[in-house]
Amino acid sequence: QVQLVESGGGLVQPGGSLTLSCAASASISSFNFMGWYRQAPGKQRDLVALITSGGITNYADSVKGRFTISRDNGKNMVSLQMNSLKLEDTAVYFCYGAERRGIYWGQGTQVTVSS
Repeated sequence: QVQLVESGGGLVQPGGSLTLSCAASASISSFNFMGWYRQAPGKQRDLVALITSGGITNYADSVKGRFTISRDNGKNMVSLQMNSLKLEDTAVYFCYGAERRGIYWGQGTQVTVSS
């Protein structure tokens, strides 16, 4: 069982930046997909960004051009660089990983964008 642990959330003003990190307890080199989802209060959990084992990325339209996902298989980590943050980016952000044996989720980290 692989555990994913997020860090880097917090409170930031509109227009600011944050970097989220996700550390895996085991190798992620076999993970076909790593990514980030988010869930705002009263809403469903939505995809933010995905990255394949080959480095191909996919972003939600709402974050394109502002967020960048990256993965470091050597360090078993996935990161999400978030720039130009908006009020509507406020949510709990969850790390996600998918491999042949299953799907894994982190416990989530809160990102609050507020003035």
